[in-house]
Amino acid sequence: MLKLGLFVAAMFLVQALLTSVQISHFNQEFIKLRRRGKVACGRQSGGFHAGAIVMFLIDENGIIREGKQLTGVTAFARVKPLPGFEGKFVGALTEADLPRHGKNLRKAILDAKDTYNKVMNGEIVPDKPSPFQRAGRALTGRA
Repeated sequence: MLKLGLFVAAMFLVQALLTSVQISHFNQEFIKLRRRGKVACGRQSGGFHAGAIVMFLIDENGIIREGKQLTGVTAFARVKPLPGFEGKFVGALTEADLPRHGKNLRKAILDAKDTYNKVMNGEIVPDKPSPFQRAGRALTGRA
């Protein structure tokens, strides 16, 4: 029983280490884009499916110059190029622009569009709680 507990604890530590490496990689890629201009981001958590984060480097008019994506289920996922959006206006992306992408990646792209539009209209973009945060809030009675 003690061995099982130590094994589970070791796996949590390995997962935390791999996750911190992934976050560091994402931050480096975000900083590279941010140094070149404005960045519109969108995200969609996946739960037990592949989650997605997208970043669009945009010019002063909201035209996409470059896209990047982080999709995957594991901490081994890395930021990759997201081609096909160059020259499009981020605030007007629709489902018709996304036919060949997975469900969560499509939702993340549309989230980037919605976030961009809210920021441009002066609205505050609320944080999306993770599934664990929502579960914790439900258990503690906080909305």
